[in-house]
Amino acid sequence: MTDKSATTRSHRDTVERVRHADSFAVKLPIVGSVGIPRPEHLAFYAALGALAALEIIEWPVAVIIAAGHVMAAEKHHRALHEIGDALESA
Repeated sequence: MTDKSATTRSHRDTVERVRHADSFAVKLPIVGSVGIPRPEHLAFYAALGALAALEIIEWPVAVIIAAGHVMAAEKHHRALHEIGDALESA
């Protein structure tokens, strides 16, 4: 029989690590390590894909929106690193 409080703590620790993680990756046998977006970004891409699949928006528009979202997230990530570096050097 497992200790329920230890299992709950383990789940909470895992959830906290996922919330604070910068990036996620999956190791595939032939390809190697493949980065995947954070869960909240995956939800955005899934909703965008659903809109394109239901033909509410055209697929080129969905691709452009997704590309803009990726570039905005990448720029935000770089800006955070620069701020962190500036704070460390101060």
